Amino acid sequence: MQTSGASGRIGRTWRESDSWFETRPRPREGAPDVIYVILDDVGYADLGCFGSEIRTPNFDRLAKDGLRYSNFHTTTMCSPTRACLLTGRNHHAVGMRCLANFDFGYPNGRGSISHRAATVAEMLGGAGYATFAVGKWHVAQVEETSAAGPFDQWPLGRGFNRFYGFMNGSTDQYHPEIIEDNHAIDPPGRPEDGYHFTADMVDKAIAMLGAHVSMQPDQPFFVNLGFSAGHFPHQVPADYMERYAGVYEAGWDACREARLARQKAMGLVPEATELPAPNPGVERWADLSDTQRRVAVRLQQAYAGFLEYTDEQFGRLLAFLERMGKLDNTMIVLISDNGASVDCGPEGTTNVLRRFNQIPESAERNLAEIDLIGGPRSFSNYPWGWAQASNTPLRLYKSYTHGGGVRDPMIVSWPAGIRDGGGIRHQFHHVVDITPTVLEVCGVAAPESLKGVPQMPVHGTSFAYTFEASEAETRKDVQYFEMFGHRGIWHRGWKAVTKHKPGASFEDEQWELYDLASDFNETRDLSAEQPERMREMRERWWAEAGRYDVMPLDDREVRFLPKTRPDSVRNRSRFVFYPQVDIIPSATAPITQDVSHRIIAEIEAGPRTQGTLVSYGNCGGGYVLYLKDGRLTYVYNYCGEITRMVSDPIAATGRMTLGFEFARTGRLAGMGWLLVDGRRVCETAFDKTLIRLSLAPMYVGRAGLPPVCDEIDGEFGFAGGEIVRLVYEIGDNREVAPPDGHVD
Repeated sequence: MQTSGASGRIGRTWRESDSWFETRPRPREGAPDVIYVILDDVGYADLGCFGSEIRTPNFDRLAKDGLRYSNFHTTTMCSPTRACLLTGRNHHAVGMRCLANFDFGYPNGRGSISHRAATVAEMLGGAGYATFAVGKWHVAQVEETSAAGPFDQWPLGRGFNRFYGFMNGSTDQYHPEIIEDNHAIDPPGRPEDGYHFTADMVDKAIAMLGAHVSMQPDQPFFVNLGFSAGHFPHQVPADYMERYAGVYEAGWDACREARLARQKAMGLVPEATELPAPNPGVERWADLSDTQRRVAVRLQQAYAGFLEYTDEQFGRLLAFLERMGKLDNTMIVLISDNGASVDCGPEGTTNVLRRFNQIPESAERNLAEIDLIGGPRSFSNYPWGWAQASNTPLRLYKSYTHGGGVRDPMIVSWPAGIRDGGGIRHQFHHVVDITPTVLEVCGVAAPESLKGVPQMPVHGTSFAYTFEASEAETRKDVQYFEMFGHRGIWHRGWKAVTKHKPGASFEDEQWELYDLASDFNETRDLSAEQPERMREMRERWWAEAGRYDVMPLDDREVRFLPKTRPDSVRNRSRFVFYPQVDIIPSATAPITQDVSHRIIAEIEAGPRTQGTLVSYGNCGGGYVLYLKDGRLTYVYNYCGEITRMVSDPIAATGRMTLGFEFARTGRLAGMGWLLVDGRRVCETAFDKTLIRLSLAPMYVGRAGLPPVCDEIDGEFGFAGGEIVRLVYEIGDNREVAPPDGHVD
């Protein structure tokens, strides 16, 4: 008997059979390699080629070889922008209403990307591209980023062949939380040896591409490269900060004016553009105290140095592409994910954890830590004034739907496909339009079904037409915006926008109306002069919101929302950890804040046993329980304020239990005891504790870096005995809805 295949036949033996081979998918001949470069919290005016004094020669090279887009927009937050970028669909429709840190219980806010929206990696990979992701991910529900997964929303589950980066919104640049493919690894270096995560990321991107091109030189590749700069913490080698000595002493007002002048000279903004009034809460530089100015200058130096350092590392990747002969036919799209950050108030901070705990900042406290800024023991972010300068000449910031939040730099470089190198394009486009552009250029059609899952249509509009038609009318018709109840809509050159007050009616808000064709930066509100157009724009917003699953509108404070998912890993009242457990990300660690709890370590002890039992956090905040010199010690770090409990010497050996117990006596306060074999041996009152414990992870059997307290040297791993298991028991007396928020 014989059977026939697609191009051959199978007989009883090979002598009666005709062989054939399946052909793997291949993109069209000459299809470019593609790289997405995503900067983080970098404002419209922060790159040299967009008017900045910050030196970014390698990003500027992209602009010289390609195109700058003066009218490019994002969603105003990182996870939603990345969801749009990766899918070509609007963020609410794919489930990323806000950050990947939250599941709001509605389809528009799952904190991960619906499998009904294939990523660009899945689409290009299906057409024959090799796919790599390096750096920030932050589009998987962060509660699902531990060693237990699930992994379907990790990069390798969404179409990438390889991944090297981090899963949450930010990470320490000297002691990062690194995921390689589907598992956590320790950083390959230490800051004292010159290690920095940004350089490490570029090293890995070069290694991935070098291996790929060596083995498959004719197979095109796609890379998603998510840098940390300029998201907090602003950490960079000191010499990069010193490059900006004397640059910022004139202050943010002068910086704004200088940047606008350069933007006009470049043709990025109309000559008639004027700076809007300062954003609410931003003081004039001249009105600051000497201490405030000194701290603000140093914080901005850290930001500028971090961005220049990132540009320099990116330059190494460009040089590598050039050496491989790949640069000419590589389409590089560089964006920022939103406008500059307003996270840390008018003073800025040397420790962002204070902001997450609603601890008031002071210039004096920051001054005391000024020499730490940029280094491994500082977790800084700049004040509002510098964020305002970053967004020159636009109003407001990240998280708002005014220009300062949603209008961001974009550069597209493709020497083989763009002839107008150095050109500027003024057509309105949005991050949702990037992937449709890439699909068109690469000759790849979005699938109607993927792995048996029907796909929603791609929402974006390709801007490939702008590569040749510099003066063409935009082909995009409409784009909505929404974040935390702030809303906006653009339609054929007009924009309506409202700044929402939490708790206010969504029906009775004051909307503003702008003609962006004549008012680049939203300074002349025409809502009173054109009430009919204003009404039509509001109605259009509701129509678009219905089309893309924006409802229900939700203006709750997200940073402190209680976890509500029934299957949340953090909903348990008892946790048992074994010493084999990997890094425990902060989003998956037991919530011990503002609740009675016990931590019990069962150990096998010997005469020389010592080391860390459990650590959560770092020198910026957190706690550590350890055994040293025969004494059990618990240290609680309240953003730099230390509470220390130390037992008398412990003589016992063999199987024993060591622990800590906390009894809540009031909101964010309680009594603590050290425990030896179940006995209370030391007592301390805790008058204040943290709402958000740490941004750093939890470890069993070693300390995080830099350690929670100075008496620990390095990781201080547990030695001379064995941790059998570590047990957390969580009470039920947490205040579910305190007046100003809940733990995260």
